[in-house]
Amino acid sequence: MGFSERIERAIDRTFPATGLGGPARLDAALRHAVVPGGARIRPTILLSVAMACGDDRPALSDAAAVALELIHCASLVHDDLPCFDDADMRRGKPSVHRAFSQPLAVLTGDALIVKAFEVIAAAAPAAPERAVQLVGQLACRTGAPHGICAGQGWESEAEIDLSAYHKAKTGALFCAATQMGAIAAGQEADPWEELGARIGEAFQVADDLRDALCSAQELGKPVGQDDLHGRPSAVTRYGIDGALGRLDDILAGAIASIPSCRGEAALAQMVRLYADRIVPKAARARRAVPGE
Repeated sequence: MGFSERIERAIDRTFPATGLGGPARLDAALRHAVVPGGARIRPTILLSVAMACGDDRPALSDAAAVALELIHCASLVHDDLPCFDDADMRRGKPSVHRAFSQPLAVLTGDALIVKAFEVIAAAAPAAPERAVQLVGQLACRTGAPHGICAGQGWESEAEIDLSAYHKAKTGALFCAATQMGAIAAGQEADPWEELGARIGEAFQVADDLRDALCSAQELGKPVGQDDLHGRPSAVTRYGIDGALGRLDDILAGAIASIPSCRGEAALAQMVRLYADRIVPKAARARRAVPGE
């Protein structure tokens, strides 16, 4: 079974089409926020690391992957709210607050965060010590001072530390992906932090490029948001060519940072594959033009 099928099956078990048995509209909003999903990049990275480290507790790895994806989905629901991005679309369909109302969107994001930890707790009997570490890692990467909540908080500061902002807003869940994958497979988390941080930085730079170069139709969400909201951006700081060069450097560093493990070559291939996928088509075309 491939990673994609593993992830979707685990998510379907968590959020069955029949609902959870609670308020019907909240059930529907939860399902809307999670299914169908995007590329499931973070849980795929988590499972890739777990597999590279042996994946001797696959049920725990699956739970960790689902939990991480639920935190990511919760962050998207909250990001889309009028008090933040005020986005009408997400993943090619109406954002949760547009489809179900702002109050239900707030509740949906909150419920997804709580559900993430419930999923890990349910799988804890298979390896209690690992589950405790997973909970701690996910909490650290979700809250403050270094998680995605802190990342959003940086946008309210008069002066923004771009590095700290990117590490928290985008990098945090990628660090969670690599470190939780190692934990689920019974390995130490610390050696895997650099890989997650570098992948997260690469995705942030790529996201800045997409925001500047792509259309809303291509992305399934509003574009031009960095300029609109005055956010720090790699494109603003380095220019498009400079951001592309920065992206290449980060990805090379990510591959070099992979800890020694039985699946080291496969992980390097995964990073290269995602590198090809995350560079916007417009940026690829720019690189292909002589003199650009």
